[in-house]
Amino acid sequence: MPTPVATVGLTKDLVRDDEVVILMLRPSWLYVVLSSAGGLLFIALMTFALAYMAKFMSQMPGIGWTDRQAFMLGIGLAALRLGWQVLEWVSRVYILTDRRVICRSGVLRGSVFETPLKNIQHVSVFARYRERMFGLGTIGFATSGSHTFQAYWVMIRQPFAVHKTVVQAIQRYGG
Repeated sequence: MPTPVATVGLTKDLVRDDEVVILMLRPSWLYVVLSSAGGLLFIALMTFALAYMAKFMSQMPGIGWTDRQAFMLGIGLAALRLGWQVLEWVSRVYILTDRRVICRSGVLRGSVFETPLKNIQHVSVFARYRERMFGLGTIGFATSGSHTFQAYWVMIRQPFAVHKTVVQAIQRYGG
């Protein structure tokens, strides 16, 4: 899988010179839309409710907007929601080296998860229905001594091929 040039600049401080990068990924661009779907649906419902109130209840006191203003507000809120999700998408970078698994994310509060390959006990693929429809999936990483997954590579393309590559790297370099 090719390594995008923009991703290299974001991660040069995470990967040491003596490490070999096996995979460097981002979530699919569909992450922006699919992760925003619930919020966008809520915005659409509220927009139509406000437009309905403006159109059919204009004789009631307290309704001081038009249906056009309601739709403009809805479009503005949807744009803000999608804009935030784009920032989230840009902040996410997933790296597999010959020594470690790294997950970088976060807009306001950035976080970095990294663990040596030898500490990874379980690697699983999760795919909601909406992700499976687009050939996406999420990979979870559990380290030794834990009962939960500590990190996720969210909505990546070809999740089973990536899972296979991760497992092969753990078997080859983690032992």
